Amino acid sequence: MNQPALKKYPVGIQTFSELRTKGYLYIDKTAYVYRMANDNSKYMFLSRPRRFGKSLLTSTLHAYFEGRKELFEGLAIERLETEWTQYPVLHFDMSLGKHMDKEALTRYLHNSLQNNEIRLGIASREAQDTNIRLTNLIMDAYAKYGRQVVVLIDEYDAPVLDVVHEDRDLPALRNVMRNFYSPLKACDPYLRYVFLTGITKFSQLSIFSELNNIDNISMDNGYAAICGITEDEMRTQMDADLDVFADKLDTTKENLLDKLKSYYDGYHFTWPSPDIYNPFSLMNAFGKGELNAYWFGSGTPTYLIEMLKKYHTPPTEIGREEVALEDFDVPIERATNYMPLLYQAGYLTIKGKDTEFGSYILDLPNKEVRLGLMSSLVPSYIAEDTRKSNRTLREMARHLSRNDMDGALQVLQVFLSTVPYTDNTDYEGHYQQVLYIIFSLMGYYVDVEVHTATGRVDVVMRTAHTLYIIEVKLNKSAAEAMQQIDLKHYDERFALCGLPVVKVGVNFDSERHTLKDWTIQ
Repeated sequence: MNQPALKKYPVGIQTFSELRTKGYLYIDKTAYVYRMANDNSKYMFLSRPRRFGKSLLTSTLHAYFEGRKELFEGLAIERLETEWTQYPVLHFDMSLGKHMDKEALTRYLHNSLQNNEIRLGIASREAQDTNIRLTNLIMDAYAKYGRQVVVLIDEYDAPVLDVVHEDRDLPALRNVMRNFYSPLKACDPYLRYVFLTGITKFSQLSIFSELNNIDNISMDNGYAAICGITEDEMRTQMDADLDVFADKLDTTKENLLDKLKSYYDGYHFTWPSPDIYNPFSLMNAFGKGELNAYWFGSGTPTYLIEMLKKYHTPPTEIGREEVALEDFDVPIERATNYMPLLYQAGYLTIKGKDTEFGSYILDLPNKEVRLGLMSSLVPSYIAEDTRKSNRTLREMARHLSRNDMDGALQVLQVFLSTVPYTDNTDYEGHYQQVLYIIFSLMGYYVDVEVHTATGRVDVVMRTAHTLYIIEVKLNKSAAEAMQQIDLKHYDERFALCGLPVVKVGVNFDSERHTLKDWTIQ
């Protein structure tokens, strides 16, 4: 039986017209486009993580408002729209405005304005200020075409993201952007629709000046699946693709779906919400025919690591926490901890909600993010030489696959003894973080400070065959660590886990910065 012809996978392609005219797969989101364009709100903002489809959504809106009906043939919006009115569209992509100082950013905005003037056939009027030039452009477009203007701004926050953790450059760049966006409210009579996308949420005061009428749809239930791919969309619009992918991996379709869910699913931007798959990773996986960390591998933003350092956030504290909405859905400049940025950037997601008390459960979305985040923290906690650390992880994993914890700890001891000394390692918690990162990177379930009836276990790690209870000591002895496990009967807490329980007492040496001794029962 012949397989049906498959469409090409749009890896990195964010232009709607290109997807539709060159045979690329397009997951139909046009019903959302129609709803957005005909909603009561004239100004809308959507926050989603990087590479999650914001630019494609913006491009789709652009094509819709230009009345390009031919591009939407066979899609949901074809049954909804009857008029296909053409509007003049101003489209600004701020993603290229990164790593710039105040002067360079101003030049970039002028260039973006010029590109829109040329595309709409409007002569530029001399203006040194970007806000005046934008005002002139909106009014001239309105006068020339006799219709209200649509303004689309993609990645509005890109110019300030890399300096969001510092106080030196952020105010100046923020003022440039605030000045540029300021005409959007004053020009209201000339505007049909304004849409902005971004990763982070800034307050109206700091970025949008007087534009206080933006409808933030980021957590609206009705728009929960506007970006990303749901399992239902994958099972229906990519059903034939699943068959081909499963054949390539020599597995069943259901087994493939389980693996895809483990790696790329698990995002929720409101609650309740369908499970959302990362579209960038999913398209890459189907296109290349293998599972890998595509989203995280495409680049760990420097601001992420800098913010974790700024708030002194150890890896073990990231996620698995019940919080109030105001703890994570707040403007970035008012953040007092790491959580708002990690949530808005997609490294944390909503995993549940207590409606009675208005709290949310935040955690890492999936295996790709967990492994990627731990990998990015290795240079700060373990070693800058990733080649050596990756080799160590492989050797440890081979030992643990044979239930040989003693061999794994021998490998770790040798490795840590070769790592150059770093500051702030002379406390027990540092070595607890080291074990947490290492075991997480090997793909095992690992938790710290696990409560029992008589105390807290430092580290609990589970492989496919064994559950390990690990007590960590510094400058003491492994025997003392094991004694604590026995005296407090930590193993009784896990008697019904269904796996053999192995007790491990480890002792680190602060002078040598590695394992001194250990005991295993």
